Amino acid sequence: MASKELLDMLNEAISNELQVSIQYMWQHVVCRGVNSESIGGVFKEIAMAEMKHAEAIADRLDYLGGSPTTKPTPITVGDTIKSMLSLDKKAEEDAIALYKRIIAKAGGENDVTTRTLFEGILSQEEDHHNKFTTLLESD
Repeated sequence: MASKELLDMLNEAISNELQVSIQYMWQHVVCRGVNSESIGGVFKEIAMAEMKHAEAIADRLDYLGGSPTTKPTPITVGDTIKSMLSLDKKAEEDAIALYKRIIAKAGGENDVTTRTLFEGILSQEEDHHNKFTTLLESD
């Protein structure tokens, strides 16, 4: 079975995914300005993807005998589109770093399924990071 360290890392990932799914959805609701319609759509789309990540990770954690958390890490919405995008870019960078550590840990524990799950999620997080970075550059 999985180590306590790996189970704790999965719960950290769930907390982060819950945080960004709420954060991005509220940003979708409250963003204002000339680009709010298009950028708001990006926030909403990514929020929904992040919730699916939380579900997939929780399912895996449950299978491994852990108890999935229901507590998100602190949510910070921001007050301008630029501040929202900056917060979100940083959140994605944090997720990318964590998921690389989880992939390495799962690989070290010979947990191919967890490693594969996080490799797929990592790819999507890198895409989210790229979207936020590109939107910040165009501002």
